[in-house]
Amino acid sequence: MGVAGEASRPAAATAPPPLEGRTALVTGGGKGIGRATAIALAEMGASVVVAYRSDSGAAEETAHQVGGSAVQCDVTYGEAVQAMVKAIGKVDVLVNNAGAVRDNLLLRMKEADWDYILQTDLTSAFHTTKAVMSGMLRARWGRIVNMTSVVGITGNPGQANYAAAKAGLIGFTKSIAKEIGSRSITCNAVAPGYVRTELTEASLTDEIVAELVKRTPLQREGSAEDVAAAVAFLCSPAAGFITGHVLVVDGGLSI
Repeated sequence: MGVAGEASRPAAATAPPPLEGRTALVTGGGKGIGRATAIALAEMGASVVVAYRSDSGAAEETAHQVGGSAVQCDVTYGEAVQAMVKAIGKVDVLVNNAGAVRDNLLLRMKEADWDYILQTDLTSAFHTTKAVMSGMLRARWGRIVNMTSVVGITGNPGQANYAAAKAGLIGFTKSIAKEIGSRSITCNAVAPGYVRTELTEASLTDEIVAELVKRTPLQREGSAEDVAAAVAFLCSPAAGFITGHVLVVDGGLSI
Protein backbone atom coordinates (compact mmCIF):
# COMPACT_ATOMS: atom_id res chain seq x y z
CA MET A 1 0.00 0.00 0.00
CA GLY A 2 1.38 3.43 -0.94
CA VAL A 3 1.87 6.26 1.52
CA ALA A 4 -1.02 8.75 1.50
CA GLY A 5 -0.24 11.82 -0.56
CA GLU A 6 2.77 10.18 -2.28
CA ALA A 7 2.87 10.97 -5.97
CA SER A 8 2.41 7.93 -8.17
CA ARG A 9 5.58 6.88 -9.92
CA PRO A 10 5.53 6.25 -13.67
CA ALA A 11 6.25 2.71 -14.73
CA ALA A 12 9.79 2.16 -15.93
CA ALA A 13 10.09 2.22 -19.71
CA THR A 14 10.82 -1.13 -21.29
CA ALA A 15 13.68 -1.08 -23.78
CA PRO A 16 12.75 -2.42 -27.23
CA PRO A 17 14.38 -5.65 -28.41
CA PRO A 18 17.87 -4.91 -29.79
CA LEU A 19 17.06 -6.06 -33.34
CA GLU A 20 13.51 -4.74 -33.54
CA GLY A 21 12.82 -3.46 -37.05
CA ARG A 22 15.77 -5.39 -38.50
CA THR A 23 15.52 -8.17 -41.07
CA ALA A 24 17.84 -11.14 -40.68
CA LEU A 25 18.65 -13.68 -43.40
CA VAL A 26 19.96 -17.04 -42.21
CA THR A 27 21.18 -19.40 -44.92
CA GLY A 28 20.93 -23.10 -44.18
CA GLY A 29 18.46 -22.06 -41.51
CA GLY A 30 16.18 -25.08 -41.46
CA LYS A 31 18.05 -27.32 -39.05
CA GLY A 32 20.78 -27.49 -36.44
CA ILE A 33 22.85 -24.36 -35.90
CA GLY A 34 20.85 -22.48 -38.52
CA ARG A 35 17.56 -23.16 -36.75
CA ALA A 36 18.98 -22.25 -33.33
CA THR A 37 20.38 -19.03 -34.81
CA ALA A 38 17.05 -18.11 -36.40
CA ILE A 39 15.35 -18.60 -33.03
CA ALA A 40 17.97 -16.52 -31.19
CA LEU A 41 17.70 -13.63 -33.65
CA ALA A 42 13.91 -13.72 -33.54
CA GLU A 43 14.06 -13.52 -29.74
CA MET A 44 16.10 -10.34 -30.21
CA GLY A 45 13.26 -8.85 -32.25
CA ALA A 46 14.49 -9.50 -35.79
CA SER A 47 12.21 -10.51 -38.62
CA VAL A 48 13.88 -13.70 -39.80
CA VAL A 49 14.06 -15.15 -43.31
CA VAL A 50 15.16 -18.78 -43.43
CA ALA A 51 16.92 -19.72 -46.67
CA TYR A 52 17.15 -23.39 -47.64
CA ARG A 53 18.29 -25.43 -50.63
CA SER A 54 16.25 -28.63 -50.49
CA ASP A 55 14.54 -29.44 -47.17
CA SER A 56 11.44 -27.28 -47.37
CA GLY A 57 9.73 -29.05 -44.47
CA ALA A 58 12.45 -28.21 -41.95
CA ALA A 59 12.76 -24.63 -43.20
CA GLU A 60 9.02 -24.03 -43.06
CA GLU A 61 8.91 -25.47 -39.54
CA THR A 62 11.69 -23.13 -38.41
CA ALA A 63 10.06 -20.14 -40.09
CA HIS A 64 6.76 -20.94 -38.39
CA GLN A 65 8.50 -21.27 -35.04
CA VAL A 66 10.11 -17.80 -35.33
CA GLY A 67 7.17 -16.10 -37.00
CA GLY A 68 9.26 -15.46 -40.11
CA SER A 69 9.37 -16.79 -43.66
CA ALA A 70 11.21 -19.47 -45.61
CA VAL A 71 12.66 -19.05 -49.09
CA GLN A 72 14.17 -21.66 -51.38
CA CYS A 73 17.50 -20.65 -52.85
CA ASP A 74 20.63 -22.46 -53.97
CA VAL A 75 23.14 -19.95 -52.64
CA THR A 76 25.92 -21.33 -54.83
CA TYR A 77 24.31 -19.49 -57.75
CA GLY A 78 24.79 -15.74 -57.79
CA GLU A 79 21.71 -14.93 -59.87
CA ALA A 80 19.48 -16.93 -57.54
CA VAL A 81 20.88 -15.10 -54.52
CA GLN A 82 20.40 -11.69 -56.14
CA ALA A 83 16.77 -12.56 -56.88
CA MET A 84 16.20 -13.75 -53.31
CA VAL A 85 17.63 -10.59 -51.74
CA LYS A 86 15.62 -8.41 -54.14
CA ALA A 87 12.44 -10.23 -53.10
CA ILE A 88 13.24 -9.80 -49.39
CA GLY A 89 13.71 -6.08 -49.91
CA LYS A 90 16.33 -5.38 -47.28
CA VAL A 91 18.70 -7.43 -45.19
CA ASP A 92 20.19 -5.87 -42.06
CA VAL A 93 21.68 -9.04 -40.60
CA LEU A 94 23.23 -11.83 -42.67
CA VAL A 95 24.27 -15.16 -41.21
CA ASN A 96 26.13 -17.31 -43.74
CA ASN A 97 25.42 -20.72 -42.28
CA ALA A 98 24.90 -22.85 -45.41
CA GLY A 99 27.37 -25.71 -45.42
CA ALA A 100 28.03 -29.33 -46.23
CA VAL A 101 30.68 -32.03 -45.82
CA ARG A 102 32.04 -34.62 -48.25
CA ASP A 103 34.95 -36.13 -46.37
CA ASN A 104 37.70 -38.29 -47.78
CA LEU A 105 41.47 -38.53 -47.80
CA LEU A 106 42.91 -36.31 -50.51
CA LEU A 107 44.24 -39.24 -52.54
CA ARG A 108 40.70 -40.59 -52.76
CA MET A 109 38.84 -37.29 -53.02
CA LYS A 110 36.97 -36.66 -56.24
CA GLU A 111 37.33 -33.28 -57.88
CA ALA A 112 33.54 -32.98 -57.86
CA ASP A 113 33.53 -33.30 -54.05
CA TRP A 114 36.24 -30.65 -53.76
CA ASP A 115 34.28 -28.27 -55.98
CA TYR A 116 30.96 -28.95 -54.25
CA ILE A 117 32.29 -28.11 -50.78
CA LEU A 118 34.13 -24.99 -51.91
CA GLN A 119 31.00 -23.76 -53.69
CA THR A 120 28.65 -24.57 -50.79
CA ASP A 121 30.80 -23.50 -47.85
CA LEU A 122 32.75 -20.57 -49.32
CA THR A 123 31.46 -19.27 -52.65
CA SER A 124 27.93 -19.07 -51.26
CA ALA A 125 29.14 -16.47 -48.74
CA PHE A 126 30.62 -14.43 -51.58
CA HIS A 127 27.25 -14.39 -53.36
CA THR A 128 25.12 -13.54 -50.32
CA THR A 129 27.47 -10.94 -48.89
CA LYS A 130 27.80 -9.19 -52.23
CA ALA A 131 24.02 -9.21 -52.66
CA VAL A 132 23.25 -7.55 -49.31
CA MET A 133 26.20 -5.18 -49.18
CA SER A 134 24.74 -2.30 -51.20
CA GLY A 135 21.70 -2.08 -48.93
CA MET A 136 23.83 -2.16 -45.79
CA LEU A 137 26.13 0.54 -47.16
CA ARG A 138 23.16 2.78 -47.91
CA ALA A 139 21.72 2.19 -44.44
CA ARG A 140 25.16 2.68 -42.85
CA TRP A 141 24.48 -0.30 -40.59
CA GLY A 142 24.73 -4.06 -40.85
CA ARG A 143 25.84 -7.28 -39.25
CA ILE A 144 27.44 -10.16 -41.15
CA VAL A 145 28.39 -13.39 -39.40
CA ASN A 146 30.08 -16.23 -41.28
CA MET A 147 29.94 -19.77 -39.93
CA THR A 148 33.45 -21.18 -40.19
CA SER A 149 34.92 -24.03 -38.11
CA VAL A 150 37.86 -24.85 -35.88
CA VAL A 151 38.87 -27.15 -38.73
CA GLY A 152 39.53 -24.02 -40.76
CA ILE A 153 42.09 -23.06 -38.10
CA THR A 154 43.65 -26.42 -37.22
CA GLY A 155 43.06 -28.53 -40.34
CA ASN A 156 41.83 -32.11 -40.15
CA PRO A 157 42.79 -35.28 -42.02
CA GLY A 158 40.11 -36.36 -44.45
CA GLN A 159 38.67 -32.86 -44.65
CA ALA A 160 41.02 -30.97 -46.94
CA ASN A 161 38.10 -29.58 -48.94
CA TYR A 162 36.10 -28.55 -45.85
CA ALA A 163 39.13 -27.11 -44.05
CA ALA A 164 40.15 -25.13 -47.15
CA ALA A 165 36.65 -23.68 -47.49
CA LYS A 166 36.40 -22.77 -43.81
CA ALA A 167 39.90 -21.25 -43.75
CA GLY A 168 38.99 -19.26 -46.84
CA LEU A 169 35.91 -18.00 -45.04
CA ILE A 170 38.12 -16.61 -42.27
CA GLY A 171 40.22 -14.65 -44.76
CA PHE A 172 37.04 -13.50 -46.48
CA THR A 173 35.63 -12.29 -43.15
CA LYS A 174 38.69 -10.21 -42.31
CA SER A 175 38.85 -8.68 -45.79
CA ILE A 176 35.17 -7.68 -45.81
CA ALA A 177 35.50 -6.24 -42.30
CA LYS A 178 38.20 -3.89 -43.61
CA GLU A 179 36.20 -2.97 -46.72
CA ILE A 180 32.96 -1.93 -45.03
CA GLY A 181 33.78 -1.08 -41.43
CA SER A 182 33.67 2.68 -42.04
CA ARG A 183 29.90 2.40 -42.63
CA SER A 184 29.16 0.86 -39.22
CA ILE A 185 28.90 -2.63 -40.72
CA THR A 186 30.62 -5.43 -38.84
CA CYS A 187 31.73 -8.74 -40.32
CA ASN A 188 32.75 -11.54 -38.00
CA ALA A 189 33.02 -15.31 -37.98
CA VAL A 190 32.04 -18.02 -35.51
CA ALA A 191 34.12 -21.19 -35.43
CA PRO A 192 32.33 -24.11 -33.75
CA GLY A 193 34.07 -27.23 -32.55
CA TYR A 194 32.12 -30.46 -32.32
CA VAL A 195 28.41 -29.73 -32.17
CA ARG A 196 25.78 -32.46 -32.36
CA THR A 197 23.54 -31.71 -35.35
CA GLU A 198 21.89 -33.74 -38.09
CA LEU A 199 24.98 -33.10 -40.23
CA THR A 200 27.54 -34.35 -37.72
CA GLU A 201 25.41 -37.30 -36.66
CA ALA A 202 25.35 -38.49 -40.25
CA SER A 203 29.10 -38.09 -40.79
CA LEU A 204 30.75 -39.07 -37.48
CA THR A 205 30.84 -42.42 -35.72
CA ASP A 206 30.19 -42.80 -31.99
CA GLU A 207 33.89 -43.59 -31.52
CA ILE A 208 34.98 -40.34 -33.17
CA VAL A 209 32.47 -38.36 -31.11
CA ALA A 210 33.72 -39.95 -27.89
CA GLU A 211 37.30 -39.04 -28.80
CA LEU A 212 36.35 -35.43 -29.60
CA VAL A 213 34.58 -35.06 -26.25
CA LYS A 214 37.60 -36.57 -24.48
CA ARG A 215 39.85 -33.95 -26.13
CA THR A 216 37.50 -31.10 -25.17
CA PRO A 217 38.46 -29.44 -21.86
CA LEU A 218 34.80 -28.80 -20.97
CA GLN A 219 34.20 -32.54 -21.45
CA ARG A 220 30.92 -32.29 -23.31
CA GLU A 221 29.47 -31.90 -26.77
CA GLY A 222 28.58 -28.46 -28.00
CA SER A 223 24.97 -27.60 -28.77
CA ALA A 224 23.45 -25.61 -31.58
CA GLU A 225 22.27 -23.15 -28.94
CA ASP A 226 25.87 -22.61 -27.75
CA VAL A 227 26.81 -21.47 -31.24
CA ALA A 228 23.63 -19.46 -31.80
CA ALA A 229 24.34 -17.48 -28.62
CA ALA A 230 27.70 -16.43 -30.05
CA VAL A 231 26.10 -15.39 -33.33
CA ALA A 232 23.42 -13.42 -31.49
CA PHE A 233 26.06 -11.60 -29.45
CA LEU A 234 27.96 -10.57 -32.60
CA CYS A 235 24.71 -9.23 -34.06
CA SER A 236 23.85 -7.27 -30.93
CA PRO A 237 24.63 -3.64 -30.05
CA ALA A 238 27.05 -4.96 -27.41
CA ALA A 239 29.33 -6.16 -30.22
CA GLY A 240 29.25 -2.91 -32.17
CA PHE A 241 33.02 -2.39 -31.81
CA ILE A 242 33.97 -5.95 -32.80
CA THR A 243 34.75 -6.74 -36.43
CA GLY A 244 37.06 -9.05 -38.34
CA HIS A 245 37.06 -11.40 -35.36
CA VAL A 246 36.82 -15.18 -35.27
CA LEU A 247 34.92 -16.27 -32.16
CA VAL A 248 35.80 -19.87 -31.38
CA VAL A 249 33.01 -21.85 -29.73
CA ASP A 250 34.53 -25.27 -29.13
CA GLY A 251 34.73 -25.93 -25.40
CA GLY A 252 38.50 -25.55 -25.66
CA LEU A 253 38.96 -28.31 -28.27
CA SER A 254 41.40 -26.29 -30.38
CA ILE A 255 43.70 -25.08 -27.57
